[in-house]
Amino acid sequence: MPQFYLPGPWETQKPTPLNSEVIHHLRVRRIEAGETFPVFDGQGQVASAKLLSLGKKNGEVELSAIQTDTHRETPYAITLVQALAGGDKMDWIVEKAVETGVQRIVPLQCERSVMKLNRSSDAERAQKRLSHWHAIIQAACEQCDRTVLANLEPIQNFADFLKTPTASLKLLLSPDATVSMVSVLAQNPPQDVILMIGPEGGHSPEEEAIAQAAGYQIVSLGKRILRTETAGIVAITAVNTVWSPDS
Repeated sequence: MPQFYLPGPWETQKPTPLNSEVIHHLRVRRIEAGETFPVFDGQGQVASAKLLSLGKKNGEVELSAIQTDTHRETPYAITLVQALAGGDKMDWIVEKAVETGVQRIVPLQCERSVMKLNRSSDAERAQKRLSHWHAIIQAACEQCDRTVLANLEPIQNFADFLKTPTASLKLLLSPDATVSMVSVLAQNPPQDVILMIGPEGGHSPEEEAIAQAAGYQIVSLGKRILRTETAGIVAITAVNTVWSPDS
């Protein structure tokens, strides 16, 4: 039985109402009153939910065995700073980043980004995109049994993001780099890390220079040039392989 996202706060002493999304999933799966299914609150809590009633628009469950379960989370936090990509590539990136263990996603407007969402006239469109990606994060957590929702930040431009406080290990992926990302990871203990991925055309030389000045190391994933929607997922996997070989 897959788990379902049920936002808190939770109580065990009274019935808990279901939101429309959970109601839809339960109806699709033909779950009936009296049956139980797992839920998570997106903050690391899990529980067993017994379905008390289910209508077209309303439903209630009784929660029990509420506990904290974060065993699928890594002790270090991976931040994926992903340049906006065109088409449905961002959807795929967000989904697979969550499945492979990212804790934070920062969509970034870069010089060569095909998708442009940093103008004031794009505000409504950008908000719709963020809401869509939030839904993808939720669905991905349900699918892969993560209990903590990845944090999705607002769309930022390149220069502004570099001004914010960040982790000590900051890596910008570039096919032209001469330093191996794996070698850098092997030389450092597990810690919070930022992985910065460029758009379809890569980061511009100016962006790489600015990033280096901000403390980023320019590293490579190997001899082959990866697509923007592939590079971040491979990088996340590399971090977990080097630092958590049993993950």
